[in-house]
Amino acid sequence: MKSAVETLNPTRVRLTVEVPFEELKDSLDAAYKKINQQVTVKGFRKGKVPARVIDQRFGRGAVLEEAVNDALPKFYTDAVNEAELSPLGQPEVDITELKDGETLNFTAEVDIRPAIEIPDYSGIEVEVDAVEVTDEDVEKSVEQLRERFASTTPVERAAEDGDVVTIDLEAKVDGEVLEDGVASGVSYTIGSGELLDGIDDAVKGLEAGGEATFTSELKGGSAAGKEAEVTVKVTQVAKRELPELDDEFAQLASEFDTLEELKADSRKRLENMKQYDQATQAQERVLDKLLELVEVPVPEKLLEDEINTRKHNLEHHQLGQMGLDLAKYLEIQGKTEEEFENETREAAVKGIKTQFVLDELVKQEKLNVNQEELTEHLMRRAASSGMSPDQFAQAVVEQGQVPLLVGEVARGKALAVVVEKATVKDTNGEIVDLEDDEDEAAEAETSEASADETAEEKTEG
Repeated sequence: MKSAVETLNPTRVRLTVEVPFEELKDSLDAAYKKINQQVTVKGFRKGKVPARVIDQRFGRGAVLEEAVNDALPKFYTDAVNEAELSPLGQPEVDITELKDGETLNFTAEVDIRPAIEIPDYSGIEVEVDAVEVTDEDVEKSVEQLRERFASTTPVERAAEDGDVVTIDLEAKVDGEVLEDGVASGVSYTIGSGELLDGIDDAVKGLEAGGEATFTSELKGGSAAGKEAEVTVKVTQVAKRELPELDDEFAQLASEFDTLEELKADSRKRLENMKQYDQATQAQERVLDKLLELVEVPVPEKLLEDEINTRKHNLEHHQLGQMGLDLAKYLEIQGKTEEEFENETREAAVKGIKTQFVLDELVKQEKLNVNQEELTEHLMRRAASSGMSPDQFAQAVVEQGQVPLLVGEVARGKALAVVVEKATVKDTNGEIVDLEDDEDEAAEAETSEASADETAEEKTEG
């Protein structure tokens, strides 16, 4: 087999391949065997029909077509490997010549990973937000914890802001009650904004047994986005009472004995979380600077596929779960369709460039992924997906996505190499030690989880 490569543009090539006919022998034998198993010829046992009879009865052309279809993937792969190409997607194959007993010639056009030159990136400098936790931040955090331990007491008076009301709802569109527009025993805190627009004004001033009707645009369900006439009936009004902020509350809501200890822990956790945000911000800004330094051509077909994938995931997964369509989503976001298209294209271009550049860095820096790193990444991905690590691992293996996870870890390590060599300063002009930030981030995650567990246990208790 002989092959040659013609560069059509920085991201696409044409392979020209010439295959001597003798190299088709194995595929021809396989073709005769396959046809033998599929046909019946009088006077011959099944599977024992001679090749010459198959040629006479069914035509040599059918055998050649079967043989070529069988052989092409191997010859194409051999040509790709010989040229040391990194193809993207499926090739467009054209058989240019097929002479029985002489030769098979074909061409294959395919997108490839572009050759990328990574320049010196040690001079990258970025600025990130300073880590500052104010007394107000701490008070807000403690107040949120206090909210979780609020109690309610039924009262016989009209509902006011902050009260918890138990309500029954009925929604009509065009005078018809919706099948999914009836709900009973719904608990709602007045002023929380968690239900329908207009409900606060409707229930305020009502006592238990009171009823009101208002119009509102439905946020979800079968009639999402439509104006509905909603009838709300209050069945109970309860006053919401917050615990006093004192040492007794600290003992109730945490493992600490005093309110001051609880506040000190809250401050530490907030600092850790902000350091984590700072590290993430540094990574994003260093990546942006790196991409500015590198010239990365993007294959048009790959770009279109990525854009379509992003749109599909948004429309059929994210928005579908929210009961929205794309038009309604754009209205809520205050964007035109043209702005959405431009933003999606920009994000897709950045995603492809990022993968190309970081993959090249993985090769350049000879980075490997060990089992421990892969396991840690898998557990993080499992947590974000809402699945157990075992369930997530099983799904990854069944779907053949282990190489994708390995790639994600390797690219993360490549970016870490660049960040390590970059100069990162905060808005106060101080040099940021990102290794400390990573340690603090791990502490923040552990501390946050511990605090949540403590609150849940004591709430349940």
